[in-house]
Amino acid sequence: MKTVLTIAGSDCSGGAGIQADIKTITVHGLYAMSAITALTAQNTTGVYGISEVSPDFLTNQLDCIFNDIFPDAVKIGMVSDKPLIEAISASLKKYKAKNIVLDPVMVSTSGSRLMAEDASDCLIRELMPLADIITPNLAEAEVLSGMAITDRAEAEEAARIIANDFKGAVLIKGGHNMDNSDDLLYSEGKMLWIEGKRIENPNTHGTGCTLSSAIACGLAEGKELTQAVKEAKDFISGAIAANLNLGKGRGPLNHMYKITC
Repeated sequence: MKTVLTIAGSDCSGGAGIQADIKTITVHGLYAMSAITALTAQNTTGVYGISEVSPDFLTNQLDCIFNDIFPDAVKIGMVSDKPLIEAISASLKKYKAKNIVLDPVMVSTSGSRLMAEDASDCLIRELMPLADIITPNLAEAEVLSGMAITDRAEAEEAARIIANDFKGAVLIKGGHNMDNSDDLLYSEGKMLWIEGKRIENPNTHGTGCTLSSAIACGLAEGKELTQAVKEAKDFISGAIAANLNLGKGRGPLNHMYKITC
């Protein structure tokens, strides 16, 4: 069985973070492992508390995983503290981790900063060079490229700028700024727009976590990057279209929509 490690924060309400990652990996038929960067007190209405682990304890988790069940792919999500980023980078280099998918959780889709500037700089310096693919949303792509993105041409220019100093691919996730759900994959100097149908469902909590984990699953199985991205987008579209309606706020996806009892 192929294995995927997720390095991210825990979401006690189950919609995002580690919990979304494990669900995604499991329904893809792969074995999920996790190294938790932070505990969060949150639900569909918001985040009410964050308790980060220590860098030493995060390193301990990673040592236990890599020394026993080596992952076929690694997904990195929420990590908002510079020492934790450095701990992850050191471990990935030490164990020569492969098929690394980085979801740079820096800015929310509404434009709110989720990470201090020094931590953002550390993530760009330490983790982006290790990644095979990064999956920024539009707001994050704007921060990473230093430019506004309002149309396809600007998205393509931003992708070139982001990819200029790092070896991996860039997947810029579409959204309301471009009035569509198309995603842009920039890899090895080539642009590929992956079309997506806008689904009228406000319950999209955890979409970024889910997409990056699904890509990691494809890479763990040895699929070519473009195929892994396309299949991940299909999966998340189905999970949104299933119209799960839980909670009082922006609810979670139905990661199990393909499972029939």
